[in-house]
Amino acid sequence: MDLQGKVIAETPERSGTSARGEWKAKDFVIETHETYPKKMVFSVLGEDRLRRFNIQVGQEVMVSFDIDAHEYNGRWFNSIRAYDVRQVDPSTIGVTAGQPAPAATAFGNPAPAAQAPFPPANADESSDDLPF
Repeated sequence: MDLQGKVIAETPERSGTSARGEWKAKDFVIETHETYPKKMVFSVLGEDRLRRFNIQVGQEVMVSFDIDAHEYNGRWFNSIRAYDVRQVDPSTIGVTAGQPAPAATAFGNPAPAAQAPFPPANADESSDDLPF
């Protein structure tokens, strides 16, 4: 999945040692540019990815991520891990090659085409006729 937004916060880097060796991770928060902006926190795992992505607060980014969940003590927790983060030119926000953006629902799916509630009136009918 992909999501574009502005990086508005970051957490301190975490590190530790597991059965596979040492690890480093950091969380970032992005905010979308929709009418009702959404926020999402995502994790970047691995020192090499942290260096390669070089994410800074205030940057406009496109985040490619996977969502997974795990159970701990009878409760479930979501995990959003970024596998790619690309910087986006802020001047291109909301611009789609000269075409207006299609309306979308809350889940990013295109909205159905609007239909008139009544068929168009015939030109030869008088305007004072009632439809019943």
